[in-house]
Amino acid sequence: MTGIALDSATAGGALIQIERLSKLYEEGELRRAIFNEVNLTFQPGEFVVLLGNSGSGKSTLLNLISGIDQPSSGVIRINGVAITELDERSRTLLRRDQIGFVFQFFNLIPTLTVLENVTLPQELAGVSFPTAEKAALSLLEQVDLADRATTFPDKLSGGQQQRVAIARALAHDPQLVLADEPTGNLDEETGLKVLKILLNLTRSANKTLIMATHNPDIARSADRVLRVQEGHLVPVIMDEIR
Repeated sequence: MTGIALDSATAGGALIQIERLSKLYEEGELRRAIFNEVNLTFQPGEFVVLLGNSGSGKSTLLNLISGIDQPSSGVIRINGVAITELDERSRTLLRRDQIGFVFQFFNLIPTLTVLENVTLPQELAGVSFPTAEKAALSLLEQVDLADRATTFPDKLSGGQQQRVAIARALAHDPQLVLADEPTGNLDEETGLKVLKILLNLTRSANKTLIMATHNPDIARSADRVLRVQEGHLVPVIMDEIR
């Protein structure tokens, strides 16, 4: 199965371009605008935090960028490829090959070991198991879980499971990592440790990280903070973050 080939971003060029993006939901006879004519870019290697109240559209934006959801109108391009114009199968292949996901509730497969969870994205992409295993073990070493490779997820703490999820998200070397409340199910101390690991791994590889969170401490670590508010994405000045 062949994935979507994306050209490398040109020097100084945006990895993601969002043009006149709108997303409407029907609620009975009412139409609710989650996003209204949004224009935005994300640069290679940038860490951007999305803030906003529950239901404001943070997760919706991540789903739109990944092609899981489709906009009502507008265009989203990743390295010049208009993912909003791809069919469902092509969007699925793009996600598989080019995007890593980190979720609040880990989403590990309970019947697979730690190593099997991390190698799964590569195997689905057609990578041989020896090659996938080598990359997975290297990542597990970096998240300090190499000694738990044969363990099943239910034997791990929440913080350990999220570290496995980070390794899985990065195993296929995606340019883009989308994280939806990745520390929301962890205590504060563990969450900050997990965040540090995620940032170190993405920054060292010059990956773009877009994270939805309620946590102002996480926002202070970002290159840029955007607040999802009344259908728009409003830049936030760091001094204003409480």
